[in-house]
Amino acid sequence: MENQVLDIDIICLKFGLSGELINFRKHGNGNINRTYVLEFQEDGQIQKYILQNINTEVFKNPSRLMSNVAGVTNHIKKYYSDNGVDPDRRTLEFLQCDNGEYHFIDENAQCWRVYKFIDDVYTCEVIDNEGVFREAGRAFGEFQNILGTFDISTLYDTIPDFHNTAKRFDAFKQAVQENKANRLANVKNEVDFVLAREGDTHILTDLIDEGKLPLRVTHNDTKLNNILFDKTTNEGICIIDLDTVMTGLSLYDFGDSIRSGANKTAEDDPNTDNVGIDLGLYEAFVSGYLSTAKALTDMEKQYLPFSAKLLTLECGMRFLTDYLNGDTYFRTDYPNHNLDRCRNQFKLVEDIENNMETMKKITEKYC
Repeated sequence: MENQVLDIDIICLKFGLSGELINFRKHGNGNINRTYVLEFQEDGQIQKYILQNINTEVFKNPSRLMSNVAGVTNHIKKYYSDNGVDPDRRTLEFLQCDNGEYHFIDENAQCWRVYKFIDDVYTCEVIDNEGVFREAGRAFGEFQNILGTFDISTLYDTIPDFHNTAKRFDAFKQAVQENKANRLANVKNEVDFVLAREGDTHILTDLIDEGKLPLRVTHNDTKLNNILFDKTTNEGICIIDLDTVMTGLSLYDFGDSIRSGANKTAEDDPNTDNVGIDLGLYEAFVSGYLSTAKALTDMEKQYLPFSAKLLTLECGMRFLTDYLNGDTYFRTDYPNHNLDRCRNQFKLVEDIENNMETMKKITEKYC
């Protein structure tokens, strides 16, 4: 702990943080980066910052990572400023180090970044009403709309082929062939489920290759808890956790929002009788999303319902791949955790398939 405090003193100097450090505490429950709140007092004023230790085992090139994050947040800040809106609560504001970079690597090879703390906000871990999910859709749609003018050629792929479902399918087939954990006999039905839907895994990547779907800035982790909601207005005001911002399809973000938010139960509920698509939540998200995501093409809108199925299939396929490989990627709490997750997601795929026509009609209503 003493070494950490010493490092923080150095970091404060490097990032130009002034005043008396009166509070230092851990923050959040993230699984990748270590996060702290720093609280300073100067001339009777309190200023808070978030300090994060970037996990360079996951993000091996922090310079490129922070180039993406800073580029996107600066673009959002300029958008709000140009439109007469105070940007301070609308996007994360990262501080530059004394060398001009947005990160600092200390003598212990630890990588750090600092951004201003946004106060009087909250995050949601669960959806307890349709209004929350509608507002989430509006916030993610606005994020997509604002970044529609961003130059995607400046973005780096921090995790290459993250949502390339065709390549995820290839990795799945390799896991089946190698059967590293000797678990293949347990999952014949699940393997057959994926193999029967191989054609689905190529649909969006083929449309990209054919030039029919535009590449855009994508968040790639559009869970509800990655939105800051204003405590007074309950408005979704700021999208956070931008480490996976890359070039991709708007459909990836939309589909993953539905997969993670509109399931009637948790993604690892082992009782698949509880699993299903909540059409009320689907409509709520669609109505919010399409109210702000104004730049979407007709082709993108057409594939919104399908993207919910595809991203759910992809996630289940990844859980199954990891189960076959011996649980080397996802953190598990018990031996069949990935298998339960996989079965849960595949049940959701089936329910989306059964409700696809209804989902299309709902989407058309708001187009």
